[in-house]
Amino acid sequence: MGQIIFQVDAFTNEPFAGNPAGVCVLEAPAPDEWMQHVASEMNLSETAFLYPHEDGFNLRWFTPTVEVDLCGHATLASAHVLWETGHLHQDQSALFDTRSGRLSATRNGERIEMAFPAEPEQQTPEPPGLAEALGCELRYVGKNRMDYLVEVESEEVLRGIRPDFTRLAQIDSRGFIVTSRSDSDAYDFVSRFFAPRVGVNEDPVTGSSHCCLGPFWARRLKKAEMTAYQASARGGVVGVRVGDDKVYISGQAVTVFQAELRGQAHGPR
Repeated sequence: MGQIIFQVDAFTNEPFAGNPAGVCVLEAPAPDEWMQHVASEMNLSETAFLYPHEDGFNLRWFTPTVEVDLCGHATLASAHVLWETGHLHQDQSALFDTRSGRLSATRNGERIEMAFPAEPEQQTPEPPGLAEALGCELRYVGKNRMDYLVEVESEEVLRGIRPDFTRLAQIDSRGFIVTSRSDSDAYDFVSRFFAPRVGVNEDPVTGSSHCCLGPFWARRLKKAEMTAYQASARGGVVGVRVGDDKVYISGQAVTVFQAELRGQAHGPR
């Protein structure tokens, strides 16, 4: 039997919304080349690969073109699969060893809450070409170790952005978080995430960006618990709780399908 792979929609409670992620639960480590080819074949923003390791699971994430250091929605999808398939009991926490350190996920009713490292930004000069690539005025520009964070005037401006992805990919950064206050009382803030340099023009719902958005809006709104909406075409709701040096990100997930990858975990012959 070949390797089973799942496709899970994260940060949603219904199929065909939120952010889809591939999930492979392996018995042992697989070659990097094979994982990258599987992620390219899936052609999702991220595919997660995990295997049992000590008291938890080793977890890695690949876009269609590169491995990344942190991914929220594929971590949520991985935890969902571990509980759904019986790899973990419903009352067990999911523990992951990753390139960003140890991450955890716990069940909280119908939602899954993940403890991620806070990734606050520092204000930085606007990189040349960013405003032109986004096609709008920038109220604030900051940067953390992975991404630029850009605040724009309003949700209307944010939803109307049509980036020039070719120009955006020329700026040296994993991605670009664009955010504003929400026009709706249902949400505290809204965002979008663009990462053409790593093969993802617009990510539907990005857990890792909220490691930066959480501290950013907690300071401005003076509140530790918030509800966010990522305003992509698919859209998704993200619970955000900021505490100490952690950001607790929560959401729901739905398995859309599972399939069998033919052959063993190896690269193309």
